[in-house]
Amino acid sequence: MPNNSKARIEANNRYNAKAYDRINIAIKKGSKAKIQAHAESKGESLNGFIKRAIKETISRDKEMMGK
Repeated sequence: MPNNSKARIEANNRYNAKAYDRINIAIKKGSKAKIQAHAESKGESLNGFIKRAIKETISRDKEMMGK
């Protein structure tokens, strides 16, 4: 594991603050492990799986609404 300097960590944090919005969710205890295991079984990270699930749900909802 690389030893990131304090300056590098601060630079990464500044970039992330400019480039990304954050969404925090709360789920029942034990759910995270189940979701993470499912994501990994599909070769995805937890974050990647959640983003895909959101994207697919929005697309499906739009189709159902005829948009």
